[in-house]
Amino acid sequence: MGTQFNTNFVYEFVTLFVILDPVATVPIFLFATAGLARKDALKVAGYALGIAFLVLLFFIAGGQLLLEALKIPMASFQLAGSIVLLMFGLNMVLGEVSKEVASTPADASLLDRAIYPLAVPGIAGAGAILTVVLLTDNNVRSFAEQALTTLELALCLICLFCLYAASSLIFRLLGRSGIEIITRVFGLVLASIAVNGLITAIKLSFHLT
Repeated sequence: MGTQFNTNFVYEFVTLFVILDPVATVPIFLFATAGLARKDALKVAGYALGIAFLVLLFFIAGGQLLLEALKIPMASFQLAGSIVLLMFGLNMVLGEVSKEVASTPADASLLDRAIYPLAVPGIAGAGAILTVVLLTDNNVRSFAEQALTTLELALCLICLFCLYAASSLIFRLLGRSGIEIITRVFGLVLASIAVNGLITAIKLSFHLT
């Protein structure tokens, strides 16, 4: 099924935390919750992280089975995911994501603010989905190891919630312009990760070294 990861708690935790890219989603969260009371902003964070967890849990439980049933090689899935991630990263670089979030109607529900683009594809993006499928490979991971990976994912999301809870302090320190700059910088990082994923997927598809 493609690339395999080491079965190590710290390694998997760090891998998941990095691929969830909390720093890149903080600006999205700030724009999505602009003008909301702190209590409502925390509700948006909770909704977004809960939705992201359910999406990723679906792929932990049945992502590999779904790909096998559809006869989709992991390399093809990685290629498609990398393309989506690249487009999202470029939109961040060009400021399209922040513009889209900032244009959210003032009367939008907290759930609407949480779903797009914060929960998906911000938190539960292509890279995160691909990673949890690889980390819970049915061919090499036992049920206990898959359950441990799910626990690690939940811990990562709790860390993200703490980071979002402190985001108002980050906003006061950086201001709107600083957040815009960080959004574009991390959009470039995401685009770079996506390009690397594209190269890897192409090599796997054509059995290149």
